[in-house]
Amino acid sequence: MYQYTDFDRQFVHARAAQFRDQLERNLRGELSDDDFRPLRLQNGWYVQRHAPMARIAVPYGELSSRQLRQLAKIAREFDRGYAHFTTRQNCQFNWIPLPQSADVMELL
Repeated sequence: MYQYTDFDRQFVHARAAQFRDQLERNLRGELSDDDFRPLRLQNGWYVQRHAPMARIAVPYGELSSRQLRQLAKIAREFDRGYAHFTTRQNCQFNWIPLPQSADVMELL
């Protein structure tokens, strides 16, 4: 199973902070939807008809119990209490409001 290193944690934290800044600029109207789209997609956030969908990569399809509990926490606190595991070994959340997406990224 892949074990996150300090480098991985720092990278994810920096990426979450960068995404939070981009999201806040978009919500204030300082960053257009067209300019925000590639940034949003690169970070796994897809806008569907009724709500955004977050797609979280699961390296090698394996999770530690701590990682699984963190995904359960995200499902409980930000979604409708469940997630979907895809055939491509990703975890998807379908009802997280976009303004809360940066909060979710910080928990990963």
